[in-house]
Amino acid sequence: MNSQQEQRNWKKKLFTIIFEADTRAGKNFDLALLVFILISLALVMLQSIPSVNDRYGPSLNKVEWIITILFSIEYLLRIIAVRRPVKYITSFYGMVDLLAILPTYISLIFPASHFLLVIRVLRLMRIFRILKLSQFVREGNAIVQAMKASARRIGIFLAFVLLLSVVLGALVYVVEGRVNDKFSSIPQSIYWAIVTITTVGYGDISPITPAGKIVASLIMLLGYAILAVPTGIVTVEMSKTFKKEDKHSQACPNCAAYGHDPDARFCKYCGSEL
Repeated sequence: MNSQQEQRNWKKKLFTIIFEADTRAGKNFDLALLVFILISLALVMLQSIPSVNDRYGPSLNKVEWIITILFSIEYLLRIIAVRRPVKYITSFYGMVDLLAILPTYISLIFPASHFLLVIRVLRLMRIFRILKLSQFVREGNAIVQAMKASARRIGIFLAFVLLLSVVLGALVYVVEGRVNDKFSSIPQSIYWAIVTITTVGYGDISPITPAGKIVASLIMLLGYAILAVPTGIVTVEMSKTFKKEDKHSQACPNCAAYGHDPDARFCKYCGSEL
């Protein structure tokens, strides 16, 4: 019983240090973690500069491996500290923590994947929780909720745009295909329609006939109207989902989830007592 109690106390202390930012030890741990993340990002950027990599590449690589090993140990400690590791592993932060260390190991097989370490920048989102910038956390949660609520309608809208691009691409191919070698096929014309309807306008392909220019002008005007649709969908959902309640930085000891209400006694994700 004593050994079990000691183990529970040890895991509770470990959880407080790693997941909580309310204690001094927890805040210092998170701040040190952010420093290592920034150093790691700087190393990746320096290694992408040929002159720097040619001169200091081996040394930068050694430092990067040291940081990756530290992050790997930290990831394992996070799994050990929570009561339900699977909940943490499959959570957003859990996936980000895993993806932050995988590129270094994958680079042993595929060297180019090393530069995917820039995904570690996502771990900097913890700074909002550490520095008690709860208003940013609340607004970020509102955006995420709005995107989730409007995902189905945006998906239908994108499908409609894709079908419209196919029709417009085929139309401009009929108009331009015989006199303009840029529109050499329907897929090439669909590519142009997508670039035009999204108002990107690379300029690598453009119509030369009067009829083609008329079609292009209509597609450009249509593009402005189309861009307003997803914006309106998300804005409506944001007005519904935005909540004024403040959130605290306490993490659930069972699934390591954040974003609970100040007076919450149980986790709203897994139901465990906070």
